[in-house]
This record gives sequence, structure tokens and C-alpha cells, in this order.
Amino acid sequence: MDAATTFEASPTGAPDGGGRQESPDPVALLSTVADPVRWRVLRHLSAGESCVCEIQAQVPVAANLLSYHLRVLREAGLILARKRGRWVDYRLAPEAHERLTAALPVHDQVLAASRVQP
Repeated sequence: MDAATTFEASPTGAPDGGGRQESPDPVALLSTVADPVRWRVLRHLSAGESCVCEIQAQVPVAANLLSYHLRVLREAGLILARKRGRWVDYRLAPEAHERLTAALPVHDQVLAASRVQP
């Protein structure tokens, strides 16, 4: 893949995701998604990859504010970005669901019971 088709986790474009935390504090991760604008972005992206212009139509906030929220989600490792000419496409990170689920407070017995196969 060339640079035009590579998804990056960070606006820096660094191969390792730049400033992204690999194991953020669960409270910090849940606080990231608790913002209503970021939640709407995540809901929109759960349907699939989307251009920033399509996200803007679904999440009606100022462009600079949307850019800020997208950066926060990228830095948290929840979404990935890909430049396509002058456009930027976003999608959920493959591990986003797993990381959010792992951040939820779950009693050990409930967790163990959910892993038992009948």
C-alpha cells in the first residue's frame, strides 16, 4: 500500500500511530467516547468507512470542532484515517469494539461465565 491508501491512527502519520496510547486508562477511554459529538461520529462510522464530508453532514458541528473530535478519537486509537487526494476517509479501528468492551467494569465472575461454552 502506498501512503495514499494507508490508514493511520494518528494525525502525525507515524507508522506506530504517533501519539496513540496502546493501553489507555479505561476511564480515559470511556471519557473519550462519552462526548456526544464523538459518540455520533463512532455511531456513523460503525456503518463503515466514511469521508469527512459525509461525517460533517451527519454530525453538524463547525469543521474545526469536528476536526478536533476526530483527532481525539484517532489519538485514542478508536478510528483510523486515510488521505485520498484532498479528502480524508475515516473508519473504526479493527480493535475499537474490543478495547471499549475491555474498558467496561465487569465483575470477574460475570466475565468468566460469559466465556463458558455450553
